Amino acid sequence: MVSNTLAALYSAAGEGPPGLLPARQQMAFSLGWHIILACFGVAFPAMIYIVHRRGIVRGDAVAIGLAKRWATVSAVLFAIGAVSGTVLSFEMGLLWPGLMGRYGDVLGLPFAFEGLSFFIEAIFLGIYLYGWGRMPPRRHLAMLIPMGVAGVVGTFCVVSVNAWMNNPTGFRLVNGEVTDVNPWRAMFNDGAYLQFAHMWVGAFMVVGFVVAGVYAAGLLRGRRDEHHRLGFRVPFLFATVAALAQPLIGHVLGMRVHDTQPSKLAAFELATTTEGSAPLRLGGVLVDGEVRGALEIPRLGSIIARNSLTAPIPGLDVVPPADRPPVNVTHLAFQTMVGIGTLLAVMVVLFWFSRWRRRDLLGARWFLRAAVVAGPLAVLALECGWIATEVGRQPWTVWQTLRTTDAASTSTGLWWSYIGVLVVYLGMTVGAIVVLRSMTRRWRAGAESISAPYGPGAAPSDQGERAGKG
Repeated sequence: MVSNTLAALYSAAGEGPPGLLPARQQMAFSLGWHIILACFGVAFPAMIYIVHRRGIVRGDAVAIGLAKRWATVSAVLFAIGAVSGTVLSFEMGLLWPGLMGRYGDVLGLPFAFEGLSFFIEAIFLGIYLYGWGRMPPRRHLAMLIPMGVAGVVGTFCVVSVNAWMNNPTGFRLVNGEVTDVNPWRAMFNDGAYLQFAHMWVGAFMVVGFVVAGVYAAGLLRGRRDEHHRLGFRVPFLFATVAALAQPLIGHVLGMRVHDTQPSKLAAFELATTTEGSAPLRLGGVLVDGEVRGALEIPRLGSIIARNSLTAPIPGLDVVPPADRPPVNVTHLAFQTMVGIGTLLAVMVVLFWFSRWRRRDLLGARWFLRAAVVAGPLAVLALECGWIATEVGRQPWTVWQTLRTTDAASTSTGLWWSYIGVLVVYLGMTVGAIVVLRSMTRRWRAGAESISAPYGPGAAPSDQGERAGKG
């Protein structure tokens, strides 16, 4: 029975080695799971810094309490992320030997820096957790700076690898052999900066809306104290800036796609033929070469993608069939990302406009419900963004240099690896939920801190933090 099932899965992979389909499934699942935790490593230290600094400067016990709670949550998420990140590092070699075997020398530098950044982040997170009541307040606060910087640098290193896969440079291929490797040029390739900016801002959207949503749920249940109001306002402010900046960054990034990956842009726009004054197609799918079910808005496609009323958008007709990406998946993922991003931007503008008009939407149940939903929507938008960029690059692992079929493992046992990863990640998910819910129950019961050997509140006194002196 098992052998028949595996045989069916192998045949479903179509052309390519037997490890292609399980490699794709395992990488998509583990990366999609880990990327959410990576967002917290990027954005959460900045939010903790704001509330902790407020507590020191103003002597605000509520802000200090928030900093302690968020630091404890950050430690739990970091521990889980360490496991999932380690799995990913092994997967690069296990699932994609054709990539790492040939281009390992090109990609080694950013991966090395990412590992170093991870250790620095872990060290300063440990110092910060241990430092409650044991260090002068401002020195203790400063530990968040290298922690946050390390998280950002590590994320840049990983994103730069993905950007290199979209913009390969820093080497030469001579008779199929990689020569003249320039790892610095590969790491700081032409696409790294914009792609990193897109991911960096996206991380603040995810964490900002998720954390704000937690406190919006509390406000909905009648917990309208300053703890919940401040817990909502700080992450929501970060999310606001990110939600308004992201469309601009995405627009610039999208214009660059026209020059570097026209087949991906064609899939984004569901363009079957090259069109001047191209329309924007909302929804729709490609069936037997024809677009069905799309709502077309004249000229708007050219305006958004090319900053022009008449500039053409390349169509799939100029791309050889063997080089076309899965169009429907790419198109729908891209439009889901853009649609959610637009909706969240409208939401934050409405909130701050109402606040300017002296109407507090934190008292409106419809807005609080929307704020709760905004967190999962931001996560969905992030996942769809990665689907759009990764699936849209197919059939290439390294753009026009290495096909995915040539990068994947030839092993016939990767389905077992995939099943193992599913079990491990399911266990981590359940464990995280159990731990976080347990901490939440104790906080609601009145506990100011969660007892741990070196965690917040473990020291005999933290009055220095509250007083803002030191």
